[in-house]
Amino acid sequence: MPLLQLDAVADEVTIRRAELADADAIATMHMASWRETYAGLMPDVVLTDPGLLPGRQRFWRSVLSDPRFAASVTVVAMREGAVVGVAMAGPPIDLDEQAAEWQLYVLYLLAAEQGRGIGRRLLELVVEPGRPAQLWVADPNPRAQSFYGAAGFVADGAVQVEFGVRAIRMVRR
Repeated sequence: MPLLQLDAVADEVTIRRAELADADAIATMHMASWRETYAGLMPDVVLTDPGLLPGRQRFWRSVLSDPRFAASVTVVAMREGAVVGVAMAGPPIDLDEQAAEWQLYVLYLLAAEQGRGIGRRLLELVVEPGRPAQLWVADPNPRAQSFYGAAGFVADGAVQVEFGVRAIRMVRR
């Protein structure tokens, strides 16, 4: 999948392809974003689990080094040397429930960075505008659902629960 103009700069934020050296910083930002986004939606015991950060660090190290993820695309948004956002997409994970040929797995952006167009740019770099794709989004999460709706995604009725959070699938055909 060709990426749009990597190393994009938006509002003094640089967006570039993620590297293995970014894994721990991505995991830390990922957890901070989860705590901002999912407080009240996800059980507190999950968000405060001391094993959560080490688990996310192992996950991101694997994503950025394991050949199993070679077909996926991961980008990070950086401000002043710190990771403030991440997006990852690739072939659908669960082929039994495949609704599109490409899937957004992850898009997290710190709350302080939202509303500046950075999330849209992250999305466009891993899922080309207009490309058929699917994603799962927490429900309720009206801000995220509206964000994806503006990018052409619509709920298709599929629902799943992970980490105690109900999620709906959104698809762009």
